[in-house]
Amino acid sequence: MPQSDSTSANDLAPAWEPYRPTPEAPWNLLRVVHLHRRAGFGATWPEIQRDLRDGPDAAVTRVLAGTSRLQGLRDDFPHLSDLISNAAVASGVLPRLQAWWIYRMFASPDALAEKLTLTWHNHFATSFLKVQDLDLMRQQNQTLRRLCRAPFGDLLAAVVRDPAMLVWLDGTLNRKGRPNENLGRELMELFTLGVGHYTETDVKEAARCLTGLAAENGIFRELKNEHDPGAKTVLGKSGKWEPKDLLNILVEHPATARRIAWRLCGVLMGESVVGEAALDDLADGLRQHKLDISWAIETILRSRLFFSGPNIGTRILSPAEFVVGAARALELFSPPPSTLELAAWITRLGQDLFQPPNVGGWNGGATWLSTRTIIARANFAAALVEGELNPLAQPLDLWSTARQHDHAADLRQATAFFADALTGGRIPAETLDEIARDAKTSTGPEPLRLAVAMLLARPEAQLA
Repeated sequence: MPQSDSTSANDLAPAWEPYRPTPEAPWNLLRVVHLHRRAGFGATWPEIQRDLRDGPDAAVTRVLAGTSRLQGLRDDFPHLSDLISNAAVASGVLPRLQAWWIYRMFASPDALAEKLTLTWHNHFATSFLKVQDLDLMRQQNQTLRRLCRAPFGDLLAAVVRDPAMLVWLDGTLNRKGRPNENLGRELMELFTLGVGHYTETDVKEAARCLTGLAAENGIFRELKNEHDPGAKTVLGKSGKWEPKDLLNILVEHPATARRIAWRLCGVLMGESVVGEAALDDLADGLRQHKLDISWAIETILRSRLFFSGPNIGTRILSPAEFVVGAARALELFSPPPSTLELAAWITRLGQDLFQPPNVGGWNGGATWLSTRTIIARANFAAALVEGELNPLAQPLDLWSTARQHDHAADLRQATAFFADALTGGRIPAETLDEIARDAKTSTGPEPLRLAVAMLLARPEAQLA
């Protein structure tokens, strides 16, 4: 049944206080599905039922610990992931590396880590179009994953030393007496401070701080004889700064904490939900915790604001979230869909992994949905249920899944079951009646497959 929520934005001060279930904001199907769609790639019905039973604290703890998934897991996942990535790099074919990452999104025990890796890939946007080295792109992806929850200073230092990033932003061309400003500019504008918090002189001086960085045969090097040893002044601080000194100056600046708070809220919170005061509070907390990303994520996911009514169903899913989330919610594990096909659909929907559109990454939000991509999402749904992404080319047996969870009394009940798994009960009952009726009377695909395809094409299925 559809679930409503009467919590208003005015009830949320202080914004980041812990969520506790109330009659107005109960712990229910709606909030369980919301948690997994925001902090991962959706959940299966057994995962949803477990979290409903155990309560919000246990559910969030599992998400944070990377132990929330029950299905689609393999004991040899790390080994198999390595085999797939090695084969992808050896092939020299980008879609195979994309398929490796989609495999991780779909099958990794730690859904949050993959969600954060996707977030940092967008923040530190680097494209294979220029790097032209699959191994370097894989290395960067692994670095983002390894440090996705770390203090931001550690992540930033690793990215500045990352060979793919140095190639992407011409860091390897930045030498004493011949400074190249690309890395220094994006370091300030996109990675830390944001526009308006630095001057052109700061950019020039930052470039001097970063002279001498190199990537030789895919390995980071610091060329001391190519580093400018002179005094520099960055953001009003003077000294014979080296790269690590520049990063410390940037990490300690208040604008960096606010930008990181903004980035994390952009992926975990809905549009227009976090006001300026709440963002300032989160940024202040980040500064007090030395920009510890894990602290910020836990604060957000346990907060009253995260589970508030205005924050549910107000963020448009990216193509990767939509595609992988649909496959997991439908429990497509035996056999799993082709990750090459999933990656191809994600690209068609506008998210070409490892090839963001520019240094600013994907804009997200409403830019994910255009007339073309809305039609493409509906076409993906149809292809998915008809088995076109299945290695065996067999249409999905959705009745078996519904029967397994005791929701197969009739087409209407099975349709409602899949609607609950996909959207947390946000599709109105009268709409479900109409979908089941239209699917039953159609002369096209098998009715339940058609009903699920129609559900996936609904606006509620595009939103988390």
